Amino acid sequence: MAPFPSGLLVLTAPLGSVPGRAAAALAAAAGLVAGPLYVHLQPGLLLGGSAPLPAAPPPAPVLLRALAALYSAAAAHRGLDVRVLLGHGHRLAEPPRVLLADGGGGDEDPVSFGLRQLAAAAYGCPPGLPTLLLGDPDGPRVAPEGTEGELPAYPDVVVGGTFDRLHGAHRLLLSACCLLARRRLLVGVADGELLRHKVLKELIEPYELRAAKLREFLADVQPAVLYDIVPLADPYGPAATDPELSCIVVSEETRKGGEAVNKKRLENGLAALELFEIQLIKDPEHSRNEEEKISSSSLRQRLLGTLLRPPREAPTLPPRPYVIGLTGGTGSGKTSIARLLGQLGAFLIDADKLGHAAYLPGGPAYERVLAAFGAEILSEDGTINRKVLGAKVFGNQERLKSLTDIVWPEIARLVRKEIGEADAQGKAVCVLDAAVLLEAGWQEMVHEVWTAVIPEEEAVKRIMDRDGLSEGAARSRLRSQMSNSQRVEQSQVVLCTLWEPEITRKQVEKAWALLQQRLSHAPGSPSR
Repeated sequence: MAPFPSGLLVLTAPLGSVPGRAAAALAAAAGLVAGPLYVHLQPGLLLGGSAPLPAAPPPAPVLLRALAALYSAAAAHRGLDVRVLLGHGHRLAEPPRVLLADGGGGDEDPVSFGLRQLAAAAYGCPPGLPTLLLGDPDGPRVAPEGTEGELPAYPDVVVGGTFDRLHGAHRLLLSACCLLARRRLLVGVADGELLRHKVLKELIEPYELRAAKLREFLADVQPAVLYDIVPLADPYGPAATDPELSCIVVSEETRKGGEAVNKKRLENGLAALELFEIQLIKDPEHSRNEEEKISSSSLRQRLLGTLLRPPREAPTLPPRPYVIGLTGGTGSGKTSIARLLGQLGAFLIDADKLGHAAYLPGGPAYERVLAAFGAEILSEDGTINRKVLGAKVFGNQERLKSLTDIVWPEIARLVRKEIGEADAQGKAVCVLDAAVLLEAGWQEMVHEVWTAVIPEEEAVKRIMDRDGLSEGAARSRLRSQMSNSQRVEQSQVVLCTLWEPEITRKQVEKAWALLQQRLSHAPGSPSR
């Protein structure tokens, strides 16, 4: 069955039994719904009885455990957008196109009829929606709810985080906030300098997108609470200065941050906030170099090697060979990636080697460079000393442009000759390894841009070790180049060599396999 774009899953089991039933229920729903899967908890309701009246589940610890189980189970289905609803009587951001319930029976039985009535009363769903009953998931029918009482209530609650690629742990954290807040929830979203040391920060979604996803999720889950979403430029934000706040929601790993906020509040003459801690959710699919808990950094790592945006529309480029432009800053590991791609079957073009050839006596750029920069750039054997030439243009944009205006077009001509040679050899894929690919405008010669990125601190260490430079000189060299973020914005695929060589190899193999899939489905393109 083709997936429905959105769905509403009604779970009528007692809240205490949801942890034992969540995995089976979501596994059944995951193959049916492509977009948001809204989950309505209605413990004890008989859908086949009299007209069901929607009610919100009680804000109790047993509800938090049910939420944790549902969001943890959702992690096993990548891309499943689960939103457990804590309120009702409002229109959802993406109206459900199918109604699901844990139970048995056909489409027209009393349970299906009751399901439609509930969806119409709670969320204004149209009466003709298809209903699917998922059978009876494994797990206890009845579980004792205990006598834990309700969760504490606070007028104004605050929470902070990066909230990149809104995942199950975020959703549990935010849902806890919604259960605790009686009036307002203040959400601080890390931005600017706070992102500087994040893993693969270049792949973090823009603040505006992260804030928009937060607003949609919160308005869906509990529209009765007022939401104030603000960017955080420092670790404290308004949590340290807002006198109306009374509670901060934290996880095990952010508890120290909550304590630091309270220290700052006391310094500001404000009362400390109650700290409400929720559990972390384990990631059932984490790999060796990823965190055990569900985290945004792990999700960003899984983007490496995948297609982040469609290939360039390049009607003037022949489909064969398919040209990948591989770029990256100094110390990014670009050369090792190129070598791996060559081992997988790509025809390699090294733009730096072609540049050396362009500078040689008799080469296409030699005479013009000599005329522009004088005989003092020559070595004793008559070759151009590129270190001397580099010192002449470094930091001088006008001189640098004069040089690149001579050299880059000549290298581009040599690149085109090499692409022709790849075609003559019957190569399906050609990789242009070029540090200045984007600066030179050579992306017009390629079908896709692949970029190697590495954190600045790691790049500095590599440059110092490889070239014997001081830390200051290494940083200066890096900052004279295009930034990782600028490259990523123009790239189809991103790779990172931060981890062990085996991790890099797996990334490259994944990127290559996905490329082969794209080529096999492209009209007129070779399959390998």
